[in-house]
Amino acid sequence: MEFLVSNNELENWMLALGACIGATATMAFARSIALRRLAERPGHTPTRVDDLIVLMLRKTYLAGLLAIGIYLGSIFLLIPESWTLVVSRLAIAALILQLALWGDTGLRGWRSQLLNTPGDGNRKASSTIVFFMLRLVVWMVGFLMMLDNFGFNITTLVASLGVGGIAVALATQSILGDLFASLSIMLDKPFEVGDFIIVGDALGAVEYIGLKTTRLRGLGGEQIVFSNGELLRSRIHNHKRMLARRVAFVLRVAYGTGEARLTAIPGIVRDIIAARTDVDFERAHFFRYGDWSLDFEVVYHFKNPDYLLHMDAQHAILLQVYRAFQQEEIQFAHPLSVVRVADTGDPAGGWPPPSAPLAAMGAKPTRH
Repeated sequence: MEFLVSNNELENWMLALGACIGATATMAFARSIALRRLAERPGHTPTRVDDLIVLMLRKTYLAGLLAIGIYLGSIFLLIPESWTLVVSRLAIAALILQLALWGDTGLRGWRSQLLNTPGDGNRKASSTIVFFMLRLVVWMVGFLMMLDNFGFNITTLVASLGVGGIAVALATQSILGDLFASLSIMLDKPFEVGDFIIVGDALGAVEYIGLKTTRLRGLGGEQIVFSNGELLRSRIHNHKRMLARRVAFVLRVAYGTGEARLTAIPGIVRDIIAARTDVDFERAHFFRYGDWSLDFEVVYHFKNPDYLLHMDAQHAILLQVYRAFQQEEIQFAHPLSVVRVADTGDPAGGWPPPSAPLAAMGAKPTRH
């Protein structure tokens, strides 16, 4: 203490005290201003990042700010290197601890926002475990940085943890892959519980999203289980998120139907479909001569993605088309085959004609 007093004039002590108080007061004032500004506009932003920032700023402690202020004030004093080292390490430790507190508070706030959002309970349960692991990582990194700051050699510790971590990762790479895939599903949300999805040749409603597996309820009532990693590597069709359904069907009209009736079919179908408010008509065309029918293709868009409502609309449309065809005496085609008995007197019946030369039929004459 004698060294401190004798080697520093009163002016230096005043500067150090002023720097310490001024820096601490400035940081505390900036914190309060930021809190006031963010608290004045709740819900004005599309994201909730500002709410997380408010929570983190409220976890800013005056002791940490004072430690940083003391370090800044010590710059104006002539003190031994050992004291300088102690002050700097205390300031860095306070900063590391404050950063860890901010990270932990931000993660807990994010988890609370997720749990308060109406939705999938299974996803929330799995996200709790993921957030616990993230908080554990934050505090572990903070603890290692704290040890390194106070002069402990953590190289061997980190190396041993790294080797052990690599061994564990290799042994459990499938589990870890599914775990990170679960985190990706939770954040990106390609589907949620209740969505109807198609993955390859499997289709069903999502019933459960866990840390390792996702389970679907198939149309036959069976449960289909995917590992999360395998599921994300596949192409997923999410029918729940369709804005509209494109529906195409074919009307098969019998051969022999008059030209006037064939010409009227697209207009009849268009009037039936366009009369509905839940459907957008696209087209109706005579597009093919079938083997046993004249084929008309009809396309419309159903405005609701619900499958049952779509089938109700399809049911009503097809019944109205059937009634209209009965009124117009337009017959639907039925699969049939025509067997024709050839007559030698029929120009199209006897083939090859008896008088046709063999060379014209592609056959080679033979000698007997």
